[in-house]
Amino acid sequence: MIYVLRQQQNLRIDLATAWNFFSDPANLSLITPPEMKFRILTKDTAGMYAGQMIHYRIKLMPLVGFEWLTEITHVADGVRFVDEQRTGPYAIWHHEHHFRTVAGGVEMTDVIHYKLPMGFLGNLANNLIVAPKLKKIFDYRREVLKQKFGAL
Repeated sequence: MIYVLRQQQNLRIDLATAWNFFSDPANLSLITPPEMKFRILTKDTAGMYAGQMIHYRIKLMPLVGFEWLTEITHVADGVRFVDEQRTGPYAIWHHEHHFRTVAGGVEMTDVIHYKLPMGFLGNLANNLIVAPKLKKIFDYRREVLKQKFGAL
């Protein structure tokens, strides 16, 4: 089964600031819960471009860490970019990041399509563990961004 997580947030920043922050992979560690011990293993992440590969290490649960390789597959400067997992914990991970100017700031929208491995067991894991964990991660992200940039 393919699952979808969608989150929208309006921030009190201009489009250039939003784009510069979110298109820099180094900022992922700032908006990821500290207990996940997020680390970028790729040495050079300057600039974003289609075809860029970014290698991470992340802890999804206590004692369960993963190396994760994503590829930036689409980039429309200032509008959207897409990262897709090449190796990692998901069978499918397709994450769209959308940005648009709104009155007083920027609306950013994350749309994630994901699938877990292991069929029925993966679906069970999604309901019990994965979906609540993703919600917690994106709730944390929402709060950090609200504190950093201000919400509309």
